[in-house]
Amino acid sequence: MNDVPRPGEPGRDAYLAEGNAKQARKRTAADALVRDETGRLLLVNPNYKEGWDLPGGMAEANESPDEALRRELREELGLSTTSLRFLCVDWVEPHGPWDDYLGFVFDAGVLPPGQAAELKPHDVEISELGFFNVPKALQLLPSRQRARAEQALQALNDGVPRYLRNGFSG
Repeated sequence: MNDVPRPGEPGRDAYLAEGNAKQARKRTAADALVRDETGRLLLVNPNYKEGWDLPGGMAEANESPDEALRRELREELGLSTTSLRFLCVDWVEPHGPWDDYLGFVFDAGVLPPGQAAELKPHDVEISELGFFNVPKALQLLPSRQRARAEQALQALNDGVPRYLRNGFSG
């Protein structure tokens, strides 16, 4: 006899919820390529880790990657953006104390000159920010983030979104 409740039967939602609770959870991060009018790339320097980073951060529970990015840009930099274009997603294998995660990168566009010049951190997590020419920006990023940023920049230029594994085309 099958003890699995069929659709519409009592107990079906509880059965599905039990299965859902046992499935793996993926952490998700979302970062942005933000540029000034000369094409320089915006980087932030977070207090809680080594090195520079693209603006963005981790999604909260049940938050979509694009909404997580909009929230992070608003909280950390005071930026509001309605237009995001997907560039790539990167599956990053477990490393150090961390489980695997999915890292999304979106194009958040070019800031108007006045807005770019007045941009400053709005959150204590960010010690400083800066616009850097692309080669310098890539040099400042840690290797894992650099590989993902390079792929995102290629997607920005050729219009072809990418699926990555550890920063490289899979």
